[in-house]
Amino acid sequence: MTANFTPREIVSELDRFIVGQDKAKKAVAIALRNRWRRQQVPPPLRDEIVPKNIIMIGPTGVGKTEIARRLARLAQAPFIKVEASKFTEVGYVGKDVESIIRELTDIAVKMVREEETERVQVRAQEIAEERLLDLLLPKMAKELEEAKSPEDARELLRKFLRDGKLDNKAVDLQAQPPRPQMPSIEVVTATSMEEMGANLRDMFSSFMPKGPKKKRMKVSEALEMLVQEEASRLIDMDTVIKQAIERVEQNGIVFLDEIDKIASRTGEGRYGPDVSREGVQRDILPIVEGSTVMTKHGMVKTDHILFIAAGAFHATKPSDLIPELQGRFPIRVELDSLGKDEFYRILTEPDNSLTKQYLSMMKTEGIDLEFKDDALKEICSIAADVNQQMEDIGARRLHTVMEKLLEDISFTAPEKSKQKVAIDRDYVVKALSEIVKNRDLSRYIL
Repeated sequence: MTANFTPREIVSELDRFIVGQDKAKKAVAIALRNRWRRQQVPPPLRDEIVPKNIIMIGPTGVGKTEIARRLARLAQAPFIKVEASKFTEVGYVGKDVESIIRELTDIAVKMVREEETERVQVRAQEIAEERLLDLLLPKMAKELEEAKSPEDARELLRKFLRDGKLDNKAVDLQAQPPRPQMPSIEVVTATSMEEMGANLRDMFSSFMPKGPKKKRMKVSEALEMLVQEEASRLIDMDTVIKQAIERVEQNGIVFLDEIDKIASRTGEGRYGPDVSREGVQRDILPIVEGSTVMTKHGMVKTDHILFIAAGAFHATKPSDLIPELQGRFPIRVELDSLGKDEFYRILTEPDNSLTKQYLSMMKTEGIDLEFKDDALKEICSIAADVNQQMEDIGARRLHTVMEKLLEDISFTAPEKSKQKVAIDRDYVVKALSEIVKNRDLSRYIL
């Protein structure tokens, strides 16, 4: 998929959803294109080319997470977002860093399984239809008396089924048990105890599979259930797992958010939390450097996984990270703060803009909502003003302002169907007048 996109095309695609931040978009576009370039290199040298991991530096709400998420979707790559501050040093109770790779592998397996299910959907539909016809034929002998032969009766019943004439008819369906599989047992370390319960449940369910059960349901529901059942039978899970692991190893993307929270402040006499933070950094280092992690699906190498770290770095700076970890993030990009001009572009330009979301949601209630240009500018001005006077949370402030603005409309929408509501500057000023007047903005917008 990546082969179809040049860095310029990747940036252009990101522009559809994210306003500004050209330096960050350029950096991730090059990183993604390098994935494809590496695949074209002969094997001996290919393994030596490691990804150039990225650190994004900027305040909250400026698009760091969205850039990484859109990039992964564009590349059709396994993607996971984790908060670095949630992890603890080896030997302490909490989440260990290797769980990142285990969860990423689970995501990849689910992704590949869904793709394979789509691929076998037509064949599964055919088999499920035949099974359902076998169940229905004995019960519908009277309705099929006009058929000249058993083959004609079956085809006539098939036509009834496809036309939806049998959807509400009840049928007793006996679900077949899944194919027995060898139980997979994951080595559970002391630092991943939170996963032990799930692993044990999976293991015992494999040892003691449930027997078939009869269930009465409508024909439409039975067909859907049979299709899912047959699709799972047609999929080779060994192949799925093999492809998923390869996809993680070659194309996986890990977004490490809040990495500044585990940076230790410079200076002598580190103790307390600083020591613990440094321990987490040292645990993250082998994963980023390249190591092998044991998962319930098998061994996964992390050498070529792309890591994108992000943080505000208000109280610390990237150089406060341990030198070894700094060296593994050679590309550093500073993201710009957002003001009212950027807010206006955010509300008007992206394909998934907040205004388009509200228009679509209100349309479900029969309300034709319209935002005048002067209203949007006033909204942006208020959001920027709130960010200046309180904590700057970037574009997320637009969500709180818009929700407050449309609170009454959202509440009364079911009672005002098929109406046109225009939001102009006067409406915005009136709805948010208390916020504009009162300096203690925290009472109104969190």
